This record gives sequence, C-alpha cells and structure tokens, in this order.
Amino acid sequence: MNGLLPFEWIAAIRFLREGRLQSIFIIVGAAIGVAVIVFMSALLDGLQANLFKRVLSSQPHIVLQRPQQVAQPQRTRSAGGDILMAQQKPSQRVSSIDQWQKVRDDMQQRPDVMAVSPSVTGPAFVLRGDASQAISLIGIDPEQYIKIVPLPDKITAGSYRMTNADMLIGIQLADDLGVQLGDKLRVTTASGGNLTLTIAGLFDLGSRAANQRNAYVLLSTAQNLTGLIGGVSTIDLTVRVPFDAELVAQSIASETGLQALSWIATNNQFFLGLNAQKYSSQMIRLFVGLSVAAGIASVLVVSVVQRSKEIGILRAMGGSRGQVMRIFLIQGGIVGLLGSVLGSLMAAGLLTLWRLVAKNPDGTPMFIITVSLQLFLMAALLATLTGLAAAVTPALRAARMQPVEAIRG
Repeated sequence: MNGLLPFEWIAAIRFLREGRLQSIFIIVGAAIGVAVIVFMSALLDGLQANLFKRVLSSQPHIVLQRPQQVAQPQRTRSAGGDILMAQQKPSQRVSSIDQWQKVRDDMQQRPDVMAVSPSVTGPAFVLRGDASQAISLIGIDPEQYIKIVPLPDKITAGSYRMTNADMLIGIQLADDLGVQLGDKLRVTTASGGNLTLTIAGLFDLGSRAANQRNAYVLLSTAQNLTGLIGGVSTIDLTVRVPFDAELVAQSIASETGLQALSWIATNNQFFLGLNAQKYSSQMIRLFVGLSVAAGIASVLVVSVVQRSKEIGILRAMGGSRGQVMRIFLIQGGIVGLLGSVLGSLMAAGLLTLWRLVAKNPDGTPMFIITVSLQLFLMAALLATLTGLAAAVTPALRAARMQPVEAIRG
C-alpha cells in the first residue's frame, strides 16, 4: 500500500502516527470546532426559516399602490391683511391603480417576481347587534392570493370557501364579537357599501393584531363595498429572494411610478434583528475557525521542532524544500479532513438530541431544523482548507532548515 503512495504522503502519515497523542488531540479539537460550526449553522438557519415563516407567510413581500396624495397649498388671511400659505395634507381615500391589468402583466414578466395578486384593501366596520369593530377589508382573488399568503394553511375552523356571500375572519376578531362559523356579519364602508356576509372560516396568521383586524372577502365583493368597480387598490407580490425585496421594490417604483412598499421597509426592526443575528453568527464561526487553525498550527510547529533531525536527514538525502513543505501541508490537510468527518458526526448527534429535547408543550418541534448534505460538505472543505492554511507557516519553517543545522539540532 505504501508503494502506491508518494513519498510525501508516507512521511506525513508516519509523522502523525509517531505523534499519535498529539494527533488525536488536535483532530478532536478540530472536530469540536467543526461540530460547533455545523450545529450553529443548522440551528440558526432553522431559526431564521421559522421567523420568516411566521412573519412573511402572512404578508406579501411587496405591495404596490398609488402614490399618496400630496398636500395642497391653501390661502389664509391674517389679522393684518397678509395672505399666508398653509399646507394641508388631504385624507387618503381608497383609489384604484391606473391600468392595473397592465401593471399586473408587467410584474408577471419580471424574473425576480414569483407571484402576483391584485386586491382591494380598505377600512370598514363589521356589525353584529350592538357590537361593532373596525377592520381592514381585503378583497382577493382566491386562486392567486394563496401564492402570496397560504391562507388555506392558516384556517383553524371552517374552510377556504370564497363566494360573494362569504368572508374569512381572524380568531381574535371572532372572539371579540362572540361569533362562530355560519354566523352573519354586516359589513359597512365609508363609501356607503353595506353587505351582510356569512363567516365561512376562521384563520390564525400568528399575529394578534392581524387576527383582530384582517377580514378577507372575494375581490368583486370588496369592489362593490368600496365603490371600486373593476378596480384594485393594491397589487401584492412575492419575490424570489426575500432579502432583495427592497431593491426590487425600488426598481418597480422607478419603472411604474407607483408606491412600492417592501416587507423590509414595513418590518425594519425585524429585518435589522435578522441581520444582526446573521452577522453575529458569522463572527462566531470565524473565531471558531481561527481557534481551530491556531491549534493545528501550534501542533505542527511543535512537530517541526521535534522532527528537526528527520527533516535534516531528508534534506541531506536529496529531499527538496518543496517535498518537506508538502509533508507538513499534507499533515494539516489530513488533520482538517479527519476533524471535519468526526465533527460532522458529532454535529449530527447534537442535532438529533436537539430535536428530541427542544419541543413545545404540546409535543411539537420548537422549530424545524433541516440539515443538507451541502452543509456537511462545506464544513469538510472549510476544515481541510483551514488545516492546509494553518500548516503553511510550519511547512515554510521546515523547508527553510539547513540540513547540517537540522541534524545538529
């Protein structure tokens, strides 16, 4: 077997075997570093995906609407007879997007947009007896809107049934009004719209405010209630890369002249929190990687000192500096590779233990963690490269030794 290996590999493996205890310690150290990186990466990715699911699964990534009406100057006369100019911001009424069908078609052609759904959104009141509640009335196209918000998955009672006589309300609104499936609510709007609708389903969007405020009806029903016959007030979009939503929104706004609100702009604190989490996890991974590299480098430096006579003999027998360098680089690579394999197994065990321990009171997982083969392969590659990088300095030191000086010690 040794005859099949190059000389550098034979020497590197022999040095690792002779310093067995040192080799085991550094491989275990590298394995712990890899395990921490893999475990943290999987844990943070799962946490981030869970947060995304809770926050972004109940709202569009981008909302297009008409620009807000600007303030109009008004002339007023002071006591001294001077004419003064005053700015008064007008009230914002529900209005339709001009040529919204063309805007919808243009958005569907964009490669960075996955789904498009027109809707009518406006304020309204629901009445039941003497009780009333202000709501946000949302008229949707049922087939298109589920590509933006998976409403059928949010239904806790009833069904995702949308006809001109039906409505879906949140569980908090139902609790406040004391209603249940099959009950009827009267919906009124500022434009004079007035309809009595049947509660076809109750939903839970994961937010108390949304469950108390949102009420979904058919698009045509909302158009009749708000007086936007044939029009839509908003166009909801889902983009391919959620973190690029603000850039996509700015691009759409400049092209269409519409106001484009991304989830990043409307949930800025949440976005900043995700970024802080991402950067902190990257810093932790960096410092863990540096500690692993420092450990490998220190062991190899000691190995160079211990093997100085062997290095001198190799050089005296005709071994080149390049061969000596490769011996220690191979040692670093082997340590990194073995550490990555062992560390990946340790990380898999930790993740399995986490799934068994981290559960909600009802027994469901706290959040889903998925570990891809790509993560393990990337960890193995990173650890191997770290081992090689850590071996550069000891390898250069060994290669620069003069044969006579090395043999003398």
